[in-house]
Amino acid sequence: MQSSTLMPTLNERAQRVLKVLIEEYIQDGQPVGSRTLAKRSGLDLSPATIRNVMADLEDMGYIHSPHTSAGRIPTSHGYRFFVDSLVQIKPLDALYIQQLQGRFSTQLDAHSLVQSASNMLSMITSLTGVVTLPRRQPALIKQIEFLRLSQHQILVVLVLERNEVQNRIIHVDQAFTTSELHQAASFLNEYLTGKTLQQAREVLLQAMNQDREAMNQLMLSAIELGEKAFDHAEVESKDDCVIAGETNLMSYDDLSDVSKLRELFGAFNQKRELLSLLDKSIQADGVQIFIGREAGLDVFDDCSLVTAPYSLEEEHIGVLGVIGPKRMPYERVIPIVDLTARLLSVAMRRD
Repeated sequence: MQSSTLMPTLNERAQRVLKVLIEEYIQDGQPVGSRTLAKRSGLDLSPATIRNVMADLEDMGYIHSPHTSAGRIPTSHGYRFFVDSLVQIKPLDALYIQQLQGRFSTQLDAHSLVQSASNMLSMITSLTGVVTLPRRQPALIKQIEFLRLSQHQILVVLVLERNEVQNRIIHVDQAFTTSELHQAASFLNEYLTGKTLQQAREVLLQAMNQDREAMNQLMLSAIELGEKAFDHAEVESKDDCVIAGETNLMSYDDLSDVSKLRELFGAFNQKRELLSLLDKSIQADGVQIFIGREAGLDVFDDCSLVTAPYSLEEEHIGVLGVIGPKRMPYERVIPIVDLTARLLSVAMRRD
């Protein structure tokens, strides 16, 4: 997890009071008073003594009093100390584990896996799920084949690295024989194998701009077929991340201010700032937590973001996580994010 900033050391009694106060506030969302803490802390202390401990915690910046309330709520520093030193991670319910495993048990492509992970994070945590798309080196072309379907329809079979196969039907004016299609495919394989889709397009574009008088019919036919084939080839998605459950945040009083929600939803739509934040987590070792201003973005000042990277072949290729109010149930959210990242990593190896 992200390391804490330097804060005053707390004795065991102060830690216990802070832990119970934060747990009560996470559960109820209401400022916590000394009488409640005296009952729930398990310490044989009077409300007056508890008030003294709370005053010390407030002086040290771990809690504060909202408005004129007699109770206290945690500050971002209080939450940071809590997640670093006090939170007790709860084992996941077997039902949650089965739900997560079930979502990743079927054979899905990378984008579908990411969408499924984001939806699942949102559904299980009742927060906003976010998953970045895999950032791998562009796949290289292994082979291209043409199969004649009819006089003017040809099936293009494009085989890429990582066992990815793209099929599409192209329409042509000229009627090609099976032999001509084999020859055209051989010509293109010689020049395009080992290149990315973008590089293949550039090679074909350059060939189209050359002196066609110097080309034989085979070359012209191959270039025409290749141009049509790669014009429709699927490239990496322009959506850099998938977000699910944005409206879940509307149910939390902490984020109920309309202007704050508008800014948050604007950040979700733009994605640029969110992606910049997630980029900080891609090389992290396991779960990382950003609380309030730690995110470095004003729009997330009232939020926490719990993230974990997912991997392919021991390389971190993306980040997933949940966004919610600072009083989210960390003891439950942290293991959900961690397990989802592990399961997504396994599923990516099957893709």
